[in-house]
Amino acid sequence: MRQILTLGVVTALGLTGAACGDDTDATGSAPPDAPTVVVTTNILGDVVSSVVGDLANVEVIMPLGADPHDFAPSARQAAAMEDADLLVTNGAGFEEGMLGVIDSVTDSGTTVFAFADAVTLLEGGHDEHHDEETHADEDTHADEETHADEETHADEEKHDDEGGFDPHLWTDPTRIVAGVTALSAALVAVDGIDAAALQEQADAYIAELEALDGEIETLMAGVPEAQRVLVTNHEVFGYFADRYGFEVVGAVVPSLTTSAETSSRELEELAALITDEGIPAIFAETTQSTELAEALADEVGGDVAIVELFSESLGEEGSGAETYIEMMRTNADLIAEALGAA
Repeated sequence: MRQILTLGVVTALGLTGAACGDDTDATGSAPPDAPTVVVTTNILGDVVSSVVGDLANVEVIMPLGADPHDFAPSARQAAAMEDADLLVTNGAGFEEGMLGVIDSVTDSGTTVFAFADAVTLLEGGHDEHHDEETHADEDTHADEETHADEETHADEEKHDDEGGFDPHLWTDPTRIVAGVTALSAALVAVDGIDAAALQEQADAYIAELEALDGEIETLMAGVPEAQRVLVTNHEVFGYFADRYGFEVVGAVVPSLTTSAETSSRELEELAALITDEGIPAIFAETTQSTELAEALADEVGGDVAIVELFSESLGEEGSGAETYIEMMRTNADLIAEALGAA
């Protein structure tokens, strides 16, 4: 049955487009016969690698710079996911282009651990008013175009409302602590992993995460209360805001997924909000084009900075975001500086 499923997955993914992954990155220095842990995103791949060390081989599906919302795995990567001793995912519908594969390998008997199942999730930030306004604007188009647009928005709503929760949990390191605690139990259950050594490494990494949380909390304390507002590219920093006392007042793409769209009316309303509130920065993303953020800044006029954050992928070597902990530090520094930390 496992072989038949693999062939089915390979056939289904054999003709996927340019967005698909071509390779799976392996990390660590475990022997070839050690257990294999496959991780969907490179952010969680670094977290898992930090916990596992050389006790298992860790393979990461998504390359640096990939957009996790639309990334689809290659046939070889799908097979690696199925053959894993443990598959680690973000969950909460985050890996939109991988959901079918994840469901298939789960049904085949592969053990799957989802970080989203181990933490307290925030309710999704999908803006129903956004869809209503957009559909109202579309009424001026031809019936055929409007019907096509409505189908697109229906698909986007399905992605946004997956489980009704925000999947971007890693922007709060305390939730990663909770995830690592649960992950440790799942890893200990994998044949061939030294339980005592694994727990020691997990405890050491948790201590690093707790220290990171303290650093960010201290840094954010320097941001004046009135300036603790975020305008982001899409709704990705809800957990960061929840943890450190910020408010996300708007997003260029008012959705939990980058595959959604925005309207000119929404950009105008967001520009007015930025002007009225005197918000000094728009936080873009390294994995997305800054074109819409630049258009918003032009609409606002004046001195509004566009600051690119590492939101859904680690950065290349030398970026300051090569690991999860470095990424969080860099983002915190950029946010604090842009919002006038003392």
